[in-house]
Amino acid sequence: MPADMYDCIIIGTGPAGLGASFQLLKIKPDIRILLLDKQTISTGGLRNDCKMNFTYPIGFPEDLWDKKTADEYLNSTKQYLKPRIMSKANIRTYMTRAEKLGVRLIKIEQAHLGTDKGKKLINKLISELKEKGADVALKEEALQIDEQKRILKTNKRTLKFQYVIIAPGRGGFRFLQSLMDNLNISYVDNLIDIGIRIETRLQFYPIVEDYYDPKFIFPNRVRTFCTNSKRAYVVKEKYTTKYGKPYYSVNGHAFSEEKKENGLVNFAMLKTVHLTQPLASGQEFAEILGLQAALLGGGKPIMQRVGDFRLGKRSNTDSFTDNDLYNFEPSLKNCSPGDISLAIPARILRAIWRSMKMLDTIIPGILHPSTIMYYPEIKLYANKPEFIDDNFQVKQDIYMIGDGAGTSRGITAAWASGIRAANGIMQK
Repeated sequence: MPADMYDCIIIGTGPAGLGASFQLLKIKPDIRILLLDKQTISTGGLRNDCKMNFTYPIGFPEDLWDKKTADEYLNSTKQYLKPRIMSKANIRTYMTRAEKLGVRLIKIEQAHLGTDKGKKLINKLISELKEKGADVALKEEALQIDEQKRILKTNKRTLKFQYVIIAPGRGGFRFLQSLMDNLNISYVDNLIDIGIRIETRLQFYPIVEDYYDPKFIFPNRVRTFCTNSKRAYVVKEKYTTKYGKPYYSVNGHAFSEEKKENGLVNFAMLKTVHLTQPLASGQEFAEILGLQAALLGGGKPIMQRVGDFRLGKRSNTDSFTDNDLYNFEPSLKNCSPGDISLAIPARILRAIWRSMKMLDTIIPGILHPSTIMYYPEIKLYANKPEFIDDNFQVKQDIYMIGDGAGTSRGITAAWASGIRAANGIMQK
């Protein structure tokens, strides 16, 4: 076989791409595969905090996965990732309070490594793939696919393939759209999550002592997401619009138990927005909101204390130097004190604030005046390609998987979608 010819080329080394690679090699150890990634290390959930959920439907779009299928693939995913499931205790009281308000607290099997150990896991998985015979090319960017000639062009060379799996993750949203446009694949991207990240003292959100990442589902399509505690910090992530203008979204990380505690907890409150009439692009809507926040924040995300918000005034520098009620420093200092209500669409903010008041009834303390609200947190979930089979094939021998392609929302479901695509290839 020529050096530039592969049985399968996989674009993306996140959990979806890794899941596909391991499954292909498991079924056919002599298969020739290449993993491409424009980054120097796998990005996404494995790199950022490395929090894994193993309970359906968390992470599984229900239009593509039923419980039986998801559970089957989750069992396979566990065999690869070998998670240490975290224990839960004393949450019955929280569940009862939530039920009285029409809120659900979902019990989930979870594992957590932390940002520092996530990097070690990635390196371990990549090394294992290389030992099994896979080629891995980092800092090499896929550019274009010719489906007729079965050629993939990168920024360094031209490759030939029999099959290709495209798994760029949420960060590859625009790249995936470009490929679908060039390959004449029908898709929509009308679903998006808009919200804030909350940061407070651990004592005001004590549920995390017994349930690391509690999943609350509120009315009006609002939910908690990605909780980090004890060694937690908020970060900002840079994005660029299709016109080249930068904006930021915030996110949360946490270190492993080996690191020193800082006594803080952060989590997102997200509202799902489904754009339908007229059908509109969630990507472009997100860019508009991101640019608006950047304008009001002087090029930075906005942060506001709950105490200021409840009084109807903006936060300023004094809000983050006062040692009385505003009694902890933000873990993300490179933000602009301000008024998030100027930037968030009113309907979204009302739904989130109502959910926060419910949460404060369930867990009194979360609306302490010192609590910080960071904006924006934007999740670009799902280009929704038109799949031609149950294994996420979009064109003959071309597959699209992972969060960016709408087959998952998180590490474990992304890995499962990789296994499912690999099984589809092997059935041929």
